[in-house]
Amino acid sequence: MEESMYQRLLAAKKKLQEIDEELMNENVTRDIAHFKALTKERAILEPQVENFNKYLKLVEDREAALEMANDSDPEISEMGKEEIKRIDSECEQIIELLRTLLLPKDPNDDKNIIVEIRGAAGGDEANIFAGDLFRMYTRYAERQGWKIQMIDENPSEAGGFAMVSFMIKGNSVYSKLKFESGAHRVQRVPKTEASGRIHTSTATVLVMPEAEEIDVEINPNDLQVDTYHSQGAGGQNVNKTESAVRITHIPTGIVVACQTEKSQIQNREIAMQMLRAKMYATLLEEQQAKVGAERKLKVGTGERSEKIRTYNYPQNRVTDHRIGFTIQRLDRVMEGEIDDVIDALIHFDQAQKMASES
Repeated sequence: MEESMYQRLLAAKKKLQEIDEELMNENVTRDIAHFKALTKERAILEPQVENFNKYLKLVEDREAALEMANDSDPEISEMGKEEIKRIDSECEQIIELLRTLLLPKDPNDDKNIIVEIRGAAGGDEANIFAGDLFRMYTRYAERQGWKIQMIDENPSEAGGFAMVSFMIKGNSVYSKLKFESGAHRVQRVPKTEASGRIHTSTATVLVMPEAEEIDVEINPNDLQVDTYHSQGAGGQNVNKTESAVRITHIPTGIVVACQTEKSQIQNREIAMQMLRAKMYATLLEEQQAKVGAERKLKVGTGERSEKIRTYNYPQNRVTDHRIGFTIQRLDRVMEGEIDDVIDALIHFDQAQKMASES
């Protein structure tokens, strides 16, 4: 193990001990923000320290195995040499794991997300595809044990959605889906196409980490709040009460809406969540722009205009253009089996981080 890594892990071990001592102080729980920050930092440090301790134990075991390898008894010596091989192999695996654990962690990885999908180029077919993407993500969320909460929707007469927004709640949702923002392209024969020609359409996906009030400061005087009757399929309250809420943030022009709940208060609360998420996403984009294009272009900027992925139905193929990853399982992907694509993006991002760290 390199000396620099060793020293970083020693510092992590010391820091974890300090945090544990601080958390034992009952006064810490009175400051909720500080308590949450400590527990979040502890969650990052704990796996680093656990694996570092495993590594230190292996180093000790190797010393004992080295003595056996140098024993005058050939049988004991051979046992020692075999043990050294096993320990060296385990050490290499732990060191690689520690390299990953020491990479800078995205502070938003553990957050829930708000997703907005819109039909883009391609008319009705684009809206139908937006509906297909919505189904794909909801199926994936179900497989992960996550929960879906609808925020707003604008169904298309031909099927799918002109726009649909929803929240996904669960463990480390943003860490898995943060690379999904961008333009998704579909190539297939639309149901409305009589001649059997393949059409290309696009839908845009925007993934935003859920933002808390401490992340974004919003002046109530900057908000224009409108209420209106809910639209579309729904319960008895649809078109009878002004339960739907639209909020406009005047300085930025950001508009959000929610009509999924029966209560105007609930819809306003959800709309505010979405407003915070959109404003926070804008701040993150500005921060990434300052970092520069080098790392950003590796997995895409997340801008809606950027075509990040193609779904080719005739060839049953999905290709992520940012990393050149292709699988011939589009039928399973559209059923929510997108783990291979997501894992490839995460591993690629980690490799880029490692390269920049070194």
